[in-house]
Amino acid sequence: MKKVIKEHAVVIDEMVEKFIAMKNVLSLSCVVADSQQRDNVMNSYMKMRTVNKKIIGPALTVKIDTGDLVDCLDIFCVAKPGDVIVVDAFGETETSIWGGLMSGLCKAAGVVGAIVDGAIRDTDESILLEFPVVSKSVVPRSTHSPYSQRMDPIKINIPVICAGVIVKPGDLIIADEIGVTVVPQENWEEVYIKAKQQAEREEETRAEILKGKTIGELLQKFGRL
Repeated sequence: MKKVIKEHAVVIDEMVEKFIAMKNVLSLSCVVADSQQRDNVMNSYMKMRTVNKKIIGPALTVKIDTGDLVDCLDIFCVAKPGDVIVVDAFGETETSIWGGLMSGLCKAAGVVGAIVDGAIRDTDESILLEFPVVSKSVVPRSTHSPYSQRMDPIKINIPVICAGVIVKPGDLIIADEIGVTVVPQENWEEVYIKAKQQAEREEETRAEILKGKTIGELLQKFGRL
């Protein structure tokens, strides 16, 4: 696999801002998953490993080669403020491809978070930086790049499979302490409308529960719990 670095995906900034405005919605990854009929949810092993902070933004995708994992420094050739780095590291659990210095560089570049289907390390440093990283595992071992000085093979901004979900450059990433949900860019408007309606309905349901409404009354009014 040779090095491939493609241009940044074109995204509709106004739609991204609409999703970001939902950052205070409880269980946002669940609400967005429900709004896609339970589709586009990453595998449950993907967990927030650093600061408990929602990640919302368009994907900058990375694919690195199984058995020859390298550092992802080439992302800074194309990364833009607001991006979420999504790395397909083939689910490798014993070699970290992300550490505290990467989190620091990303924060300086305006990147809002990272999703790694593989291992990371230096979680203490990322916590100090308040930089959110979701990964499959955490392990001390680094890639060979600091020793070999080699940064390829790597492919940036191509479709990848991350934790069981196809992620295309520019797709929206919603991640929180519960998990990771992806919204294909072509579905943003439809999913946003459904997610906003569900979030409002759930907030109203919570208020009714506190008033003492029964399950039957809630189902009659809202149709679901």
